[in-house]
Amino acid sequence: MTDKELKQDVQNALDWEPGLDAKNVGVSVEAGVVTMHGNVRSYAEKMTAERTALRVYGVKAVANDLAVHLPHEFVRTDTDIAQAAISALDWNTIVPTDGVSVAVRDGWITLTGTLDWYYQKHAAARTVRDLMGVKGVTDNILVRPHVKIADVRDTIEKAFKRSAEVDARRISVVAEDGKVILAGYVRSWAERDEAERAAWAAPGVKQVEDRISVVP
Repeated sequence: MTDKELKQDVQNALDWEPGLDAKNVGVSVEAGVVTMHGNVRSYAEKMTAERTALRVYGVKAVANDLAVHLPHEFVRTDTDIAQAAISALDWNTIVPTDGVSVAVRDGWITLTGTLDWYYQKHAAARTVRDLMGVKGVTDNILVRPHVKIADVRDTIEKAFKRSAEVDARRISVVAEDGKVILAGYVRSWAERDEAERAAWAAPGVKQVEDRISVVP
């Protein structure tokens, strides 16, 4: 597939995505790497555009240079956003209420704290990113390890073998002090994403360094 063909496929996918107004989104492609530029109306749309582009076959990576320009009716004060974020987290049964702190500056949310599981960390960021007025989210929440390091690699490798979406033969796993390093190659970004998700799901994982290459 040529870069020109891939660019058209990505643009078509963005235009087709109902959760995104793509009329102000531009796309360029070089060697399978997609760069998106232009403006969107919310941080939620920016993330939707990124996920949509990554799902297109042939995409090796995405550089998301989209700027969030909030329409007047979407603008909220930092105080309003902070209060909405705290309320949303309190209503989320997945996120422990005493595990996350929220700070907001110029519409940008920063999350801090310590949680037991990555899925809780992911849920906290997902909960606040779609709130009205949010321009971006920085997730500085730490994951507290609570299992033996020796068990982490075995747990992840078994998860790969169970997955219908990941070819475990092409991926190597190294685990050390709560950090997991994934290497190898896969055929799509979706497979790479699934491998990283499976690694994060292992108990005790604090960090995942994804060195997997996408080779369509």
